[in-house]
Amino acid sequence: MPGDVKTQRPDGGPARQARTRRTRAAVVGSARTLFLERGYAATTIEAISDHSDTPQATVYRLFSSKLGILKAVLDVSIVGDDEAVPMADRPQVRGLVSDPDPKNQLVGFAALLREVMARVAGVHRILADAARSDEGAASLLGEIARQRHEGQQRIARSLARSHALRPGLRERDAADIIHALASPDVYGLLVIDRGWSGERYEKWLSAILVDQLLG
Repeated sequence: MPGDVKTQRPDGGPARQARTRRTRAAVVGSARTLFLERGYAATTIEAISDHSDTPQATVYRLFSSKLGILKAVLDVSIVGDDEAVPMADRPQVRGLVSDPDPKNQLVGFAALLREVMARVAGVHRILADAARSDEGAASLLGEIARQRHEGQQRIARSLARSHALRPGLRERDAADIIHALASPDVYGLLVIDRGWSGERYEKWLSAILVDQLLG
């Protein structure tokens, strides 16, 4: 049938999407490098454009603003790639929440968090610093914290439903404990400032979560 025939432009959709994805990755990679080297305020769109060899007009078209670039850097740092799959829907996270053994859940969570924090802690500090003087950055910082707490509530809820929480500990309080101990600030203090290894941090986190949460 005529309606079933699809004409394709010489510069087809998949090829264009692949080029756009490569361009986005180049800009995000360059921005991450420059943000970590110079800080947010001192990094300009022009510098990111030059470093990534991407026209400024293209950078603005893809990200709208410098804050949009920082958000993209954070998104990629959190999940580890540029796939459009939220962290909560990743197989590793789904496996954690569905694990019937509460201790395994917390040990696995600590291992996952170590991986995530190794990618995101430095960028998170850039955002936190920018938030002191930039309203948009402050709003983004608050949204990141909200999303993190929302994800960590799923672990507390799973532990509560399996009656694994220690006696007297409410689900809400368990979520707050996870939110505090598993924060980028604690990781930054121990690993970045005090020089702990990632392995030491992971073992400490899993041990303290088990001690504080489980009956």
